[in-house]
Parts: sequence; structure tokens; C-alpha cells
Amino acid sequence: MDLGLNPCCSVQIRGPHFGCGDNDRMRVIAGTYRSRQLVAPKGTGTRPTSDRLRETLFDILAPRMAGCRFADLYAGSGAVGIEAISRGAAHVWFAEKAPPALAAIRANLKALRIAQGFAIEERGTGALLERLVNAAEKGADALDLVYLDPPWEAEAEYEKTLHLLGSARGRAMLAPGALVLAEHSSKAPLADRFGDLVQTRTRKQGDAALSFYAVPVRSVPP
Repeated sequence: MDLGLNPCCSVQIRGPHFGCGDNDRMRVIAGTYRSRQLVAPKGTGTRPTSDRLRETLFDILAPRMAGCRFADLYAGSGAVGIEAISRGAAHVWFAEKAPPALAAIRANLKALRIAQGFAIEERGTGALLERLVNAAEKGADALDLVYLDPPWEAEAEYEKTLHLLGSARGRAMLAPGALVLAEHSSKAPLADRFGDLVQTRTRKQGDAALSFYAVPVRSVPP
């Protein structure tokens, strides 16, 4: 059945802009599903993320992956969240609302025979974060890693999501020592701080950049 999907590998489609060249390929980089091919929605309006940047990201996160709880926001094809599952994440949440992207996420999970350890929020990032905040306030396990990659031009999406994660309510869904990672244009640096979230490092590769945020540990007076 034609779901309007494109088999892709060397690029990763993120946010609501999709597509990849006919000669491009996208695969899981490492872990249980290493080298397995993924699909992305068809289309020409795309801003791809390179395999190299995704590999850099997960090389940095490697010590944190086993058993982690991971959120893939603005998930696109789901390649980042699937990479997290492949590398040992205990649970991954995908947030995406574009129908072609949701079809790609589901097709990729089905092709890899991943039947558990994930949830898909088809109302998008805002709905997922609200759901996770409410769950955390009732005692649910918090997130260890949050990855977001809105369309680079969508400044308001970065601001809204990072401010929520850095707010008192947002902190409720973040485990102690959690990391929030934002992919963005290297020509458009993000703010050093969003509420209690403080930028700890930025890694640039070509036109792309990864900014890392964390909530500083407050010392308790003796």
C-alpha cells in the first residue's frame, strides 16, 4: 500500500518539512537496528539533518542511553527517537502532528518490528508536554533526554517549548540531571537561558548546530 513515503537514508527529515532526493538514504546508525533502512514522507520542501550530525549527537549521549526515557519533539520521520530505541532507551515519546510524518513514524516502527517501548502523540509537541507534565505531577517517571528540532525558521516554537521546559511546571517532567537538546541553524544561536534551563555547550557542524541545556544543580546549605 502506498503511504506516500519515500525510502531515504543519508538524510534525516525533521519538523513539518519533508522530502529527500531519490539517491539519498537514511538508516539507523548504531545499536539493535543498525543499518536498517528508514522511510521519510515524500516532498520537496525539506531541511535535512545529516547522518554525521545524528551520529555526533548519539556519540555524546552514549553514556546516558541505556534505560533512559527520551522525548523526540517535532519528530518528523522519527529517526532520532528510533535511534534512541536502537541504542537502549527504555521508552521514547514521539510528538508529531503532520499526517505524512505520522505515517512515516508508524511505517518505520512497523518495519523494524518495534511493538513496545514507545508512544506517539499525534496532536504535536505542546500536547505531549502537557500530558507529560500532568503525568509527572501524579508521580510518573520523568524524562532523562529531550530532543527538539522545529523548522529552523520557527523561532516561536523554540521559544515556547524551551520556556515551558525551563519553567517550574516543565521541570516536573525532567529527571535530575536531564538534558534538553535543540537542533537549530548555526547562523541563529539560541538564548543562553530559558527559565531554569541553562545552555551548557553548543556543537556546530556546517549549517546545523546542537545546543545542550540542563537545570543547574543547586547546592543545599549545610
